Amino acid sequence: MELLKPIRKKDPDQQGFATRTIHAGQPHDPYTGSVVPNIVLSSTFAQKSPGIPYAQKSPGAPHGFEYSRTNNPTRATYELCCASLENGEYAVAFASGMAAISGALHLLKHGDNVLCIADAYGGTLRYINTICVPSYGITATYGDFATENVMELLATSPKTTKMVWLESPSNPLLKVLDIAAIAAAVRETFDGECLLVVDNTFMSPYFQRPLELGADLVVESATKFLNGHSDVVGGIVAGRDRALEQRLRHTQNALGAVPSPFDCYLVLRGMKTLPLRMERSASNAMQLALFLESHTSVERVIYPGLPSHPQHELSKRQMLHGGFGSIVCFFCVGGLIGAKILLERFQLWTLAESLGAVESLVESPAVMTHSSIPKEKREELGIFDNLIRLSCGIEDASDLIFDMNQALEGLDGM
Repeated sequence: MELLKPIRKKDPDQQGFATRTIHAGQPHDPYTGSVVPNIVLSSTFAQKSPGIPYAQKSPGAPHGFEYSRTNNPTRATYELCCASLENGEYAVAFASGMAAISGALHLLKHGDNVLCIADAYGGTLRYINTICVPSYGITATYGDFATENVMELLATSPKTTKMVWLESPSNPLLKVLDIAAIAAAVRETFDGECLLVVDNTFMSPYFQRPLELGADLVVESATKFLNGHSDVVGGIVAGRDRALEQRLRHTQNALGAVPSPFDCYLVLRGMKTLPLRMERSASNAMQLALFLESHTSVERVIYPGLPSHPQHELSKRQMLHGGFGSIVCFFCVGGLIGAKILLERFQLWTLAESLGAVESLVESPAVMTHSSIPKEKREELGIFDNLIRLSCGIEDASDLIFDMNQALEGLDGM
């Protein structure tokens, strides 16, 4: 009797998110059967004939491989997986989150204006204000998309506005923006002549997918949740418009800000557990937020999962899988001195910049990640000296709360 063969095969695009983290763009090696994508370290690739590469039908490289700055098999695999998770047509990998940000901003030309969320990541603001504006002749305007009338904000923006740059939630104040409504407003105001870019680093594609909400491009620091293990630096830009892809790949190749094959492998490895890590760290974040909200040494807690958050209802509608992310911010009592005492007391929480890792991290935006912003501007944005940012990891919540409690103890008596 002839063995029965499978008669149905599920379209990979219809597979669940967790399945795609493991399989998207990662077929078994046709020669060895290896279930783990190969790390291809070669800097150059042999050609059958001048201009005719060997592998002309490789996944992610329809024209084959010639030189690793331009394309590499391990990077192609990584990009295919990222594109699937973002629900995009492509993803372009860069050597860091900042390289990805600069790659997206390089879509602008001399005389163009970028309208940016006012409390964007400090590195984004630094790149725009100290490089794009003085060196490339790009102009920049800023607005608070969470509180200002979006249509009015867009209408009063310079007519040269060709890009709107958002973060949601924002860094570090966790303002949540209605991405779908803003996307519709951008299309209506600029008649399709303006790109909407969303930095989705704080959420990862597990909890939020901006391309599904109308964004043209999504930027992620792969250093954070995608990799999740504090052992690689990287970034991606994903989208659906193939014409934009060609421009991004030209910039990627021309600037040479590409990740190494080993870095691509590390992020691919990390992404296989992305859903599990996001669920656990978000659960820890909710428990920490509830604990902090009732503590006498805490003035105010900011977390989208709390009913006290101004955009809590929007967060429930916009975020996926019932999660609100792993970042919690709060203001401790005692000002800068209280914050310094608190940060030096931790035993389990690690005082360090970055976020999105398996270990829990704590930092002071005013002194660390956002210190390049002048104090007056920081305070205008709401980034005061006693603001503390937490990146909740996957440890036991009871241990994290115990360490937080002992660090906060007595601050209310200062």
